[in-house]
Amino acid sequence: MDREKIELLAPAGSYDSFRAAVQAGADAVYMGGSKFGARAYADNPQEDMLLRALREAHLRGKKIYLTVNTLLKERELETELYDYLRPYYEEGLDAVIVQDMGVLSFVREYFPDLPVHASTQMTITGPLGAGFLKKEGVSRVVPARELSLREIRMIREQTGLEIETFIHGALCYCYSGQCLLSSILGGRSGNRGRCAQPCRLPYELTGGAGKGKQAVLAASKRSVPAALKQQVPAASHLLSMKDLCTIDLLPDILEAGVTSLKIEGRMKQPEYVAGVVRIYRKYLDLYLEKGAGAYQVSEKDRRELECLFSREGFTKGYYVQHNGRKMLSLNNAGGEIRMGDLMETLRRDYVENQSKEKINGMLILSKDNHAKLCVNAQNASVTVTGACPEQAKQRPLQREQVEKQLRKTGGTQFQFGQLQIEMEEDLFLPLQAVNELRRNALEALEQKLLAPFRRTAPVIWEQENAQKDADARKGREHTVRIRAYVEEIEQLEALVNLEEISDLYVNYSIFPSIFAKKTELADLNRWTDEIHRRKKKCYLVLPVIFRESLRQVFEGIWDRLAETGVDGIVIRNCEEYEFLKRHHFEKPVILDANVYTFNKRSREFWAKKGCGRDTAPVELNLKELKARGCEGGEIIAYGHLPMMVSAQCLIKTADRCTRVPETRQLKDRYQKHFYVKNYCMPESCYNVIYNSVPLVLLDQDREIKALHPAAVRLDFTVETGTEALKTAELYIGRYLHGIQADMPWKEFTRGHFKRGVE
Repeated sequence: MDREKIELLAPAGSYDSFRAAVQAGADAVYMGGSKFGARAYADNPQEDMLLRALREAHLRGKKIYLTVNTLLKERELETELYDYLRPYYEEGLDAVIVQDMGVLSFVREYFPDLPVHASTQMTITGPLGAGFLKKEGVSRVVPARELSLREIRMIREQTGLEIETFIHGALCYCYSGQCLLSSILGGRSGNRGRCAQPCRLPYELTGGAGKGKQAVLAASKRSVPAALKQQVPAASHLLSMKDLCTIDLLPDILEAGVTSLKIEGRMKQPEYVAGVVRIYRKYLDLYLEKGAGAYQVSEKDRRELECLFSREGFTKGYYVQHNGRKMLSLNNAGGEIRMGDLMETLRRDYVENQSKEKINGMLILSKDNHAKLCVNAQNASVTVTGACPEQAKQRPLQREQVEKQLRKTGGTQFQFGQLQIEMEEDLFLPLQAVNELRRNALEALEQKLLAPFRRTAPVIWEQENAQKDADARKGREHTVRIRAYVEEIEQLEALVNLEEISDLYVNYSIFPSIFAKKTELADLNRWTDEIHRRKKKCYLVLPVIFRESLRQVFEGIWDRLAETGVDGIVIRNCEEYEFLKRHHFEKPVILDANVYTFNKRSREFWAKKGCGRDTAPVELNLKELKARGCEGGEIIAYGHLPMMVSAQCLIKTADRCTRVPETRQLKDRYQKHFYVKNYCMPESCYNVIYNSVPLVLLDQDREIKALHPAAVRLDFTVETGTEALKTAELYIGRYLHGIQADMPWKEFTRGHFKRGVE
């Protein structure tokens, strides 16, 4: 552990929070500007104020990391991002935090010496994904918050990357970057920094064991078991996580290889930021000075953290457990708790009272010689000269008067410590000249201290008009293929005989022998052969989350898996891409929709990696899809969209862990029923919450064909085999044969195809 590189990283949703964080002892601050940050509703500073914060931070020996951790649309990336980043880059921005691969590619091209940190929104869960990003120029990774200390240590040891993890503040129920709940329900996308936090609302889990939508619907009509009601109230805040507090785990986190200790809270007030930073600064210094043996947290400080903000107490998060009911705030009760004059004290000491950088100075005044003022700080020294003092005719200049004027450093970041004044007797010099001398000296010192941080940005030419590609396609007819994704054997059995389905994407979970560790993957082999006999291609779809334990399972069966005859693999994260690359997998690798390709640059990024087939993000509307381009990829035209992927298990929270895959329902306050599937495996597990109604773009065939995708995809997750077959036949009739048919769904959504997200 390199103790000199360890930093306490504070949030700043405003300029006042930035100053409070620095005053309280933060080594670095992460904050957003007016665009592209994952907290769009914070009081993010405008350009001039953020530039001021950068200067102040560097004068104090601190760092600022700019959040550009949202997905960018084509227009934003190609016409706005450069102009947005340029002034901060030139002022010496210390790093940029990104989620979008297109943004990563852009920054590496146009600002190659600007450090890039991978946001937790990238859902990095292991050394494979982190190592992949390291090769792309990322210097620090913020892994998924769901990782254990052991998993974090593995990333550090195997990649050597700087690791930044959250130590305090709010936790998301969903893996960051995988949440569409706010987006689908209200059009406020977490991937665009506008999450409305619907996870903090009450929900009720209904239904019992069983597979398929009919089983769920039948089960949901029964009352919830009495035992379940006793354990969890019928309408609980089942998705509301307690706030994280790791003050007791700090030594363990640091010894796991974490470089940057990150506090969450860009939506919080400056007093909160100051209070949390102050306490963690105290205990970080204690550990660095005396080690783990002398590390002990006082009850007073623990109580103070809880008073600043908590939800029914705290959780130590995923560092020490995979999931569990005790990590949840089922009543969602929380907030600030008055503790004497705590908030007033924090406001007075850290928000209103700002310390300054100490400097030393020497003033020399002698008759008929230019006044000379030397100032120094942080190994930097400057000397300025001014007017010449004269022989006093009436009232000579007094030493006390001169010192008083020099110490008036006003709105600067400096404050004189030692100040020597050497002056002859009976001199006269206007006080205005003394003030000017001070101003010039402090300005020169500031420029000298900031000079090492400043850069010159390269000039880029105007982007070529991408409309020419769209114009070239006008008037051309286009025929699309139809592909289907299945998660249940009965869906696979129903669709394998449909001649017009060109490819079948088969979820890994259909084949339990993968996890039974059998010597042969008999069921996968059998189905691959059957699909091939039907003149279709079979693609294996890997898990949404590919943590180290699951990687080891696939490592153990890879040789046999590669021999099964699958025609390609659909990946859902960076870990899986790197896994396949290391195994020299040469068949097609397809990106699922959650490997976001929001813009042309992100598509090009992955195409250069050999992944030319991608799935269009579901948050882009028709116009935005046209600007991005869909050629060679595919568009999801049907399916219950996944809204959340969580390491938590709703079935375990509401009842107990069954270790059996089930589908239940989550009922909200509007009586809508969302499907919940637990993907249970001995080595890894997660929940996926699916939308209550399916995405249906059956009648949007002309618009979709005009985008020229290679295929449309039908996603079957909670449907029965019969439902999957009927749906597929409708799409085949409409998209391939132009057959008009009534929409059989009582309720459905067109998602963002028409509306999009802000």
